[in-house]
Amino acid sequence: MIKRELYKKTIRRRLRQLTALLGVWAVLVGGRLISVQIAQHEHWRAQADRQQRRAIRIAPVRGTIYDRAGRELAKSVEAPSIFAVPAEIEDVEHTARELARVLRMAPGTLRERLSERRDFVWVKRKVSPEEAMAIKALALPGIHFVTENKRTYPNGGLAAHVLGYAGIDEVGLEGIEFTYDREIRGEESTVFVFRDARGRTYERKQRPVAHGHDLILTLDATIQFHTERELSEAVRRTGAQSGVAIVLDPKTGEILALANAPAFDPNAFARASEAARRNRAIRDLYEPGSVFKIVTFAAALEEGMLRPNEIIECLGGRIVLAGHTIRDHRPFFRLTAREVLEQSSNVGTIQIALRLGAERLAHYIERFGFGRRTGIELPGEARGIVRPVRRWTPVSVGSIAIGQEVGVTALQMAAAMAVIANDGVWVQPHLVRAIRSREGKVVKRSNPERRRVLRAETARALATLLEGVVERGTGRLAQLSGYSAAGKTGTAQQFDPRTRRYSKTRYVASFAGFAPVTDPRIVVLVALDHPRTRYFGGEVAAPVFKRIAETALHALNVTPDRPQQRPLLALRANFASEGTEGEWGLGDSPAETENGLHLSSLPAPGGGGNAIVRERQEAVLVRVPDFRGQGVRAVTEHCARIGLRPIISGSGRAVRQEPAAGTLVVRGTTCRVEFQ
Repeated sequence: MIKRELYKKTIRRRLRQLTALLGVWAVLVGGRLISVQIAQHEHWRAQADRQQRRAIRIAPVRGTIYDRAGRELAKSVEAPSIFAVPAEIEDVEHTARELARVLRMAPGTLRERLSERRDFVWVKRKVSPEEAMAIKALALPGIHFVTENKRTYPNGGLAAHVLGYAGIDEVGLEGIEFTYDREIRGEESTVFVFRDARGRTYERKQRPVAHGHDLILTLDATIQFHTERELSEAVRRTGAQSGVAIVLDPKTGEILALANAPAFDPNAFARASEAARRNRAIRDLYEPGSVFKIVTFAAALEEGMLRPNEIIECLGGRIVLAGHTIRDHRPFFRLTAREVLEQSSNVGTIQIALRLGAERLAHYIERFGFGRRTGIELPGEARGIVRPVRRWTPVSVGSIAIGQEVGVTALQMAAAMAVIANDGVWVQPHLVRAIRSREGKVVKRSNPERRRVLRAETARALATLLEGVVERGTGRLAQLSGYSAAGKTGTAQQFDPRTRRYSKTRYVASFAGFAPVTDPRIVVLVALDHPRTRYFGGEVAAPVFKRIAETALHALNVTPDRPQQRPLLALRANFASEGTEGEWGLGDSPAETENGLHLSSLPAPGGGGNAIVRERQEAVLVRVPDFRGQGVRAVTEHCARIGLRPIISGSGRAVRQEPAAGTLVVRGTTCRVEFQ
């Protein structure tokens, strides 16, 4: 009995001990569970995610860049990218060999990547659809695909120096793409790849991407295309080292075209040379030469120190300043101020500058914006070189008056000419009209700086003088068909740092002007660096101005202010010929003839008459092609080949056109093509 009681007490004691032990164990386990599941929840969850899930960052979808008419200049498209999970690869050698064959990559490079002790490696990003299909067909273990976004430029090299380009991670590296990267870029996306305990992929999820804002540019794709074409042809024809052409609206400061030669394709920017990618229009400095005389004349007219018809002594085309001789290209003696500008007399211009003095001349150079950036929305714009008056030499007032001893950009010079065309008001050149959200809401509009430089009367008086340059002076080859024009030629010797003298073989030939004179709609600047055939601005740059200006005015539907010349019929007989600048038209005066042939005497189609006349009449007639189904670039190139002036609306493929296909028209006729 006693033994039984002792046994029961022992059992109860041991049960209490076990219960206590279990209680302590339960408390410890519960505490640990609370610690792991609550206090350390995020830590262990993150560790589990690292083991089971791989996050792949995907570049954002950049906004689309449009021209002023809504045509796409840059956009993002989906592109497959290939990655590998090395743990899943069964045969590294075979996999590397097959991938290298399709992707045209080095087998050794791929073998090294696929052998890494990592759970994720890129094989090749943003491959072509054909490459992706070929790799998928191989069904290689451990090789996977993810959809990324790729920046593409559907028009190839069109406006490349304005647009710039984006890198492999969709980050803007140059041009508008760089300046507005924050607005265009949007937000990154993430692809989550889930794996089991053996490291095998069993699921993939992608977070939706956030699109960036769209940009509406001031560029006109049609004008840009023709400007690039004419500039490239001029560089080729003259053997120039490079060239720049700018078209802008003087009233708004909107740049309609900005072209550089040589050019490049932003779709393959890495293969282009640094020289081809350089935006010379805003980065390269040059001495403008005689085009800069507009500043000297503007200052003298504004200060009341010059009358257009007063006589200027030109001293036989030779003047000496502080022992330094400056000559004219011809021995002028007594010219009116009007003729000084028309004939581009250096001596006459210096005589006017001496009246002004260094202080006044420097003041107007600053007012026109030289020596500081215009503020255009592109990276790397140069300030130019304008020395303070205290550093001028006794020769400087004469040299600077004729465009030496100063360094300007092409854009600065175009903006200065725009002051004359805009009644004396400088308007900041700009490229972006608006920033728009993906929903179509305008987020921001351009608000360019404006400031008055000259009185309106002064600007109009100078515009009349510049019209004389085109009508009677050195810029006669810049005369337009159907439109009045004004401008100034420039032939600037380049300074040779080796000899510390101006070169006798290297020049910058330029022309800057505007049209129509009565109501200027465009300013056009053309500059050719080191042309090797002819080098006078009036010979090599003025004809390029003519062709670009005529195309731009027609594209903008500007009404001719000289209707008696019938601009749509006053066409170049040798439109497709090389190296000729002649015009022949249906004018009324003997001046509007060429080679002694009065075109008003042309017989009606099908009639009799001189065989030469009939041959030349046929030379200006073309049949309108059927553009339906073609892309924008194909249509514009076709029009350029046969001499039609395209006006493009919409994007995609051509669906309608006017005139109709098969219509016989005169070269230069405007052809409207609608795309969808």
